Amino acid sequence: SFHDEPLFSIVENMIIGNPSAPLGPKTPRARRTKLIATLGPKHTDSNALSELMDGGAEIFRLNMSHASHDFVRQVVPKIRSLASSRSQELALLLDTQGPAIRTGTIGKPRHLSVGDELILSIDPRAPAPAIPVNYPDLVHDLAPGQKLLVDNGVIHLEVIRKDSTSLGCRVLTAGVLGDRRHINLPGIRVNLPAITEKDSADLLVGLKAGIDWVALSFVRDPDDVIALRSFLDRHQGQEVKIIAKIEDQLAVKNILGIISAADAIMVARGDLGVECPYEELPIIQRRIVKQCIVSMKPVIVATHMLESMISNPLPTRAEITDVSNAVFEGADAIMLSGETATGNYPRACLEVLDRVARRIERSGSIGYEKDIHPEGEADGIVSSGVHLANQLGAQGILLFTRSGRMARVAAALRPRVSPIYAFTPTLSLARQLALHYGVRARCLPFDRTEREALIQEVIADLLTKGLVLPHAPLVIINTSIVGDRIYRTVQARTQPDAVSPKLPVPSKLKLNLAP
Repeated sequence: SFHDEPLFSIVENMIIGNPSAPLGPKTPRARRTKLIATLGPKHTDSNALSELMDGGAEIFRLNMSHASHDFVRQVVPKIRSLASSRSQELALLLDTQGPAIRTGTIGKPRHLSVGDELILSIDPRAPAPAIPVNYPDLVHDLAPGQKLLVDNGVIHLEVIRKDSTSLGCRVLTAGVLGDRRHINLPGIRVNLPAITEKDSADLLVGLKAGIDWVALSFVRDPDDVIALRSFLDRHQGQEVKIIAKIEDQLAVKNILGIISAADAIMVARGDLGVECPYEELPIIQRRIVKQCIVSMKPVIVATHMLESMISNPLPTRAEITDVSNAVFEGADAIMLSGETATGNYPRACLEVLDRVARRIERSGSIGYEKDIHPEGEADGIVSSGVHLANQLGAQGILLFTRSGRMARVAAALRPRVSPIYAFTPTLSLARQLALHYGVRARCLPFDRTEREALIQEVIADLLTKGLVLPHAPLVIINTSIVGDRIYRTVQARTQPDAVSPKLPVPSKLKLNLAP
């Protein structure tokens, strides 16, 4: 119900957790929804990067529509150095510009009124008042009666005639047309490559710098994702994961195949909101989030989360509700763009997302994870572990994974209160898991045989840092090889009051698993 807890307990619970959870400890409640911060020119400064980390950012986005190669080379080592000093595994996400259709340079902005005629030409030498466009197939792809959207949907045009090199268009909504404005062709499959020459150059710089994720812009079908995978494999990027950005009607139509081909999905509501009727956007977002959760793929909700905070210190009530809906639906991550890249209050924006996410997570979610059907014995063991953690109100789920599969399955099942402490011997995998719901991953070498001593060492470290408390349950999901047999186990343990002196915490366990 609306009044499901006394008002006086709300602030207390934000600090110490929910005392009513069965056997739940009063340790700081870890935020499970992840936060992505887009970097801008000011983030070549280490102090500015530290502010984003202090605000709660776990993934840093390099937007190659604006970032230069020199910027990438400067900022990536600084992020890695700062993360190492904090004993954190943070992820780097390179976002490609993609195959953008734009108007050319026209000099003085043109004021367009409803009913005006505007000529768009594919001839770069066409004389004024024609507007040059950089897409050679524009005339071929459109016919009289079809519509174009210019400048992120601000200006609507309708084709009324065409010849071999130009389109005559009627202005349907007034606006001011400037240089290099983006053009959307709703429902039209444009004849442009998934990876442009600029994208290729950007990707090579990113791979050399050590990125963890690539977000591919304007994905239309699974073949676009496969093309990027092939490019990465040819350039020593086999370990890099792919995020498919859903930005137009074709992507929505092919969403099942795209989810299957990609490692993660981004609901990029900027262009998607232009391409689709705006009243459909919330439904599209909800359906994509659900399908990703059921498919056990992470999903990001992005664009205009806190747009007003680019210039204002506080969010609007509508923005708070929008963020709340994304968290309530169960998104793995929510992303800030201009709010952190160029805005005046980057840390405050992250703190708003952090506060809202923690509060909404405590109130529950839609529960799309109930439709997940575990695949095979290993996934079933993880599912059992998550179910046990939910039943006990466990203070954490501890698991060891080489491929990341166990952590991904556990995250998709959306544990209600338990953070997922995932340990992997691969540094790149630990960083990639930063995107997944509720996962606190760290790089830790381990062998494939009996690892009871290591489990106890990890638990001792968690106890020492106050991340778990004595006499509160902790669920452990483990796979061991003894001889030629594989043993998969789920255990629930309560911890002693003190760490055993026989099990000192080794120096390799430099963990920062706090929220």
